[in-house]
Amino acid sequence: MTFSVEKVEDLNALNIEGLVKESEEEGYRFLTRLVEEYKDGSNTFDQPGEALYCVRDNQDEVIAVGGVNQSPFADDEKVARLQRFYVESNARRRGAGSLLLKEITNHARAYFKEMTVRTESSKADSFYRHNGFDFDDSASETTHILKFEN
Repeated sequence: MTFSVEKVEDLNALNIEGLVKESEEEGYRFLTRLVEEYKDGSNTFDQPGEALYCVRDNQDEVIAVGGVNQSPFADDEKVARLQRFYVESNARRRGAGSLLLKEITNHARAYFKEMTVRTESSKADSFYRHNGFDFDDSASETTHILKFEN
């Protein structure tokens, strides 16, 4: 299967209802929050350094989404937060998530000194470690940190 990554300029123009439904069935509400916050304008990934990306499969369906924000938990504007990162279950372990994370990381590296994320999933823990993040739960809102060499 072939995947392509693109920067999302308008989330409302994407069909991600299937991703939202699947994520809710798995017990995750963060894609629902992504849609709600984008609609109400509270998070449109438009602050300096912020961006939202998606992955499409070879049928042009959106099968993954994720973004980077300035961290709401840090006083330092050079700390990023990986947000709303989700990969459709059928696309997991096929490279779509790593491709998406690499694109987000490459973007964030130009603006931030590090990127943090929080997960409670052992599979996500393994994924983030495999993709260069270090486990660090010294702060309650963070489980993994990726430091950029600038």
